[in-house]
Amino acid sequence: MNLIDPDEPLETRLERQNKIINALVRRATRQNDIGQTAYSAFQSAIELQAQVAAKNRDLERATTELESVRVERERTRKNLDEALSAMGEGFALFTEGRLDVCNDLFRNILPDISPRLTPGLSLQGYFALMGDSRHLVSTDRQIGSTAMAAPSGSLVIERTGDRWYQLSVQRTSSENMILLLTEITSIVRQNRSEKEHLIDRQADYLQAVFENMTSGICTFSAEGEVVMHNQQFRQLSGLPYTALQKGMTLTRLLHLLSSRGYIAERALLQVDVWRQRLMRKGRVRRQVRSRTGQVFDLQANLLPDGGFIVELKDVTLENRATETLENRVTERTAELTRTNERLTQQYEEKARVEEELRLAKERAEAAVRSKTRFLAAASHDLLQPINAAKLLIATLKQNAADTVHAPMIDRLKGAFSSIEQLLHALLDISRLDSSDQDTVHPTVLSLGSIMQGVFEDQMPLAEQRGVDLRMVSCPVHVRSDPTYLLRSVQNLVVNAIQYSQPGGRVLMGCRRRGDKIELQVWDTGIGIGEEDQGRIFEEFARAGNVPSGSGVGLGLSIVERTCRHLGHRLWMHSEIGVGSVFCIEFDPVDGADLIPEPQPGPAVIGDVPMDRIALVVENDANVLFATTQTLETWGASVLPAGSTAEALQHVRDIGMAPDILLVDYQLDDQDTGIAAIRAIRAETGVEVPAIMITADRRESLRQAGEEMGFAVMTKPVQVSRLRPLIEWKIREHAQRAAAADGNAGGDGGRQPPSLG
Repeated sequence: MNLIDPDEPLETRLERQNKIINALVRRATRQNDIGQTAYSAFQSAIELQAQVAAKNRDLERATTELESVRVERERTRKNLDEALSAMGEGFALFTEGRLDVCNDLFRNILPDISPRLTPGLSLQGYFALMGDSRHLVSTDRQIGSTAMAAPSGSLVIERTGDRWYQLSVQRTSSENMILLLTEITSIVRQNRSEKEHLIDRQADYLQAVFENMTSGICTFSAEGEVVMHNQQFRQLSGLPYTALQKGMTLTRLLHLLSSRGYIAERALLQVDVWRQRLMRKGRVRRQVRSRTGQVFDLQANLLPDGGFIVELKDVTLENRATETLENRVTERTAELTRTNERLTQQYEEKARVEEELRLAKERAEAAVRSKTRFLAAASHDLLQPINAAKLLIATLKQNAADTVHAPMIDRLKGAFSSIEQLLHALLDISRLDSSDQDTVHPTVLSLGSIMQGVFEDQMPLAEQRGVDLRMVSCPVHVRSDPTYLLRSVQNLVVNAIQYSQPGGRVLMGCRRRGDKIELQVWDTGIGIGEEDQGRIFEEFARAGNVPSGSGVGLGLSIVERTCRHLGHRLWMHSEIGVGSVFCIEFDPVDGADLIPEPQPGPAVIGDVPMDRIALVVENDANVLFATTQTLETWGASVLPAGSTAEALQHVRDIGMAPDILLVDYQLDDQDTGIAAIRAIRAETGVEVPAIMITADRRESLRQAGEEMGFAVMTKPVQVSRLRPLIEWKIREHAQRAAAADGNAGGDGGRQPPSLG
């Protein structure tokens, strides 16, 4: 705890130190008197003397420091006074809201309050003195509480003698505030001079604009007297210079204009109404017409002093142009109305024609659908007799071999082949033209297998016509419909053979171009002219150089429709007398999803009897007879049946399962070949091998065959492939049975023969 306050005066601190020393001496003397020994007293005296010496040194050092501080403070105060006196601005420091220091310039700006600016004056008191000063003329805002509350701000003060000052307030802390008074007299006077000069120039500019305006302008006082006007107003009103003078009343002006014929009499009756509306809304705009036909646009606007300004504009030409335009619009509207009526009649007529066309289109589409349905329904009935005839012809040919009837039977077979090809072409076109989404069924297939099948089928025709048919193998896989692609390639090859002379050549192969595969059929035939190449793919279209009796022109039409449905690009190139090339373009695919193509089975020797029991289910008596005769000719025992019930009766009669089932899909009374296969397998308890011979080419039937394990052959049956397929199905069944017993046969790896 400090016993001496360093902030006290020097004399007070010295007196207090002496009192402390005396008290210590008295205490030491009193202790010696109580009972200390002489040595202890002597020792205490020495320690006390040392403490007193130390205190004296501290006191001397403190005295020296206090003197230095006092001298420094006086020097700083003197420097501050000199700095404040040298400032070009009035300066005042208020500490805790009280005046602490100010310079002479701040004190003498308002002489009448200068004696009262003493230290300790409050800020609010200073502002009150300033407001009461007779030397203060005005301020740009109220002084007092506003200046005290704001952290910083300024206001402009006008003093007598046209002297101007800016009072700035700055807070340095929450307790201290600085006031600065800066003289801005020169700046104010300069701004005033520039403003007066600018006003003079602006007045001249406004006067020039006023006089050169295209509209007539006239201003009126609140009493309705003319104040000023421009030359254009006098010219539009038609009044002489002496008539239109300052102080003329509005009523007098209007009467003068009316007497000279510049405005109509009725306009005078509307003046009071206009003035009332002007006072209420602040603006009035009207068009007035003179007796001479002139049209004026009159606009009046209320002025702040209660007067008003009138703008007069001659709009005669604009009004005439507007009237002319309105007349033209009226005429054009009438013309457009008439045109619209004609268009409406034409539209109604067009709508009537379109409705008739729509009905005709619907009738045509209905006819096409009817034709399609007829061909689809009749295809079974159309193919049945041809199928029976082919079977019977095959039987006749085998029985009449090496007889005089053999050539006639060959001709008969060729005639029926032509009928079959024509019927297939008509049915294919009908199916491809239908809107049925189930027409084509793209799948992954081996292009080489398709080409190989066509090559083998058409080799006899090529040999018969003396044409060299060759094929380059193509081990690639594509996505296409196997049935229609086979028919398309077959049509291209048949056309190439038919239109080649004996000794000609036909080449079938593939070529890779970039990421595409092209199937190409080349021939050295008669060629196709350029005039025929654009229509060669239309139905019944034939080139001009084609000999008569060489077809009806449906083969290439089927090829075009097939490629269009499957998305294959088709094109050709040909030259008369040189030959032709037809190309079908494919996207190659991976063969991992390839469905195994049926491969030809081993050749069956014709004189080896087929010692099998065959159950044939066919509702057509002629086809049933022909199939029975063919199978019996091969040496089989045949059980003919016209329905599923009759077939079940045959099975019960023989008491065993047949070796093979040959069934038609479409039987009588909603009976089907699928029902027959299921019933016979259920009756015998044996998975009897089955072949369905049908004219139905739907994909669903093929899928049913895969699920139930029966083969599908399309009518008319190719007899050369029927017997190998029967043998393969029976052999496959035997191998499965042996495998089930643990004794697998040796032919398990063979594929079924091609079904064609």
